[in-house]
Amino acid sequence: MFESLSDRLERSFKILKGEGRISEINVAETLKDVRKALLDADVNYKVAKTFTDTVKEKAIGQNVLTALKPQQLMVKIVHDELSRLMGGSSVDINLKGSPAVILMSGLQGSGKTTFSGKLANLLKTKRAKRPLLVACDVYRPAAIEQLKVLGEQLQIPVFSEEGNTNPVKIAEAAVRHARNSGFDVVIVDTAGRLAIDEQMMNEISSIKKAISPQEILFVVDAMTGQDAVNTAKEFNERLNFDGVVLTKLDGDTRGGAALSIRSVVEKPIKFVGTGEKMDALDVFHPERMADRILGMGDIVSLVEKAQEQFDEEEARRISKKIAKNQFDFDDFMSQIQQIKKMGNIKDLASMIPGMSKALKDVEIDDDAFKGIEAIIQSMTPYERANPSSMNGSRKNRIANGSGTTVVEVNRLLKQFDQMSKMMRQATMKKGMPKFKRRR
Repeated sequence: MFESLSDRLERSFKILKGEGRISEINVAETLKDVRKALLDADVNYKVAKTFTDTVKEKAIGQNVLTALKPQQLMVKIVHDELSRLMGGSSVDINLKGSPAVILMSGLQGSGKTTFSGKLANLLKTKRAKRPLLVACDVYRPAAIEQLKVLGEQLQIPVFSEEGNTNPVKIAEAAVRHARNSGFDVVIVDTAGRLAIDEQMMNEISSIKKAISPQEILFVVDAMTGQDAVNTAKEFNERLNFDGVVLTKLDGDTRGGAALSIRSVVEKPIKFVGTGEKMDALDVFHPERMADRILGMGDIVSLVEKAQEQFDEEEARRISKKIAKNQFDFDDFMSQIQQIKKMGNIKDLASMIPGMSKALKDVEIDDDAFKGIEAIIQSMTPYERANPSSMNGSRKNRIANGSGTTVVEVNRLLKQFDQMSKMMRQATMKKGMPKFKRRR
């Protein structure tokens, strides 16, 4: 996401780089290029113009013209303004209420049903809540069945009433059921339309009035750009929703919706969908998104993803084995499984500063570890526990069993040996990093 915008902004800042004298003309030229980059990313024109005007005012005020490194100072100002443009800081979802009722809104195809499942999963696994999914889309073929499949996959109950075509009555019955059955959160999935119409607006307004939700979320496909912003504005005028959810940010999106929507509707972006899997949902952090747009990576999010998978007890166990030079292939395989749970490998790597640009044209398969896993799985328990036991005949057998070559087996053994030495040295110097205990 934002690859094109990131490249354009980087080129814009290069105008300030070099040996030539920095002048107000240079700054104006840079910001003109920044504005073009924003418009090409489908950012609202008024938003883009206000943004660059503000940056120019702050740049002149902070003496960019006389700074030793004007390019770096300009990047900082743009970063801070990008963060402010997208909301400044993350805004949490409102879960007050017994139960807390969350109402979904948006056009058909925006991803409301999938997001409902993702949100329920997030609340269950990370917030220790007991959510209930409610199927109120009585129009779209198989919509109810889709929600039931997601619920079954996530082991989260789904409330529906067969034969009832009144979404208001279904929503009311669901809230009563949740209250009587001890559910913490009720997530109401509603119908969308291909375009905004009066019937759709009246219906969701009636649902809102009937169940008085603590939170109304507007779900929008980020790939629709400025259309997303215009739709959000119309929905907000009728529903006065509490927050925005941007789906499909992992797609070929130019980012205009993410940068414009906060300013236009004055409502925070609360979540972003970053993939098809049920755990591909992130809380939206404006400052971290600004980091990524400017190619600075997102180390905080990377660490958080690691903390979700690695607990303190596991870290301590591995640390002891490394210190005693007992780290083996079973431990290595365990670490690979934990990394795979963190998400798409290329997305994770792009969170490291400087890596996003380096990996731009590099395809990293989600099965990047497949060959390594096959080699390790072809080892005997003794071989996995004793890496030093490898000899020629063992390597030949492992290569044949894993469908690889002896060269590949040797390469893995060499990499494993180098990694083990590096980990031991790091442990002796600093100790292993501490991870939060998983709940």
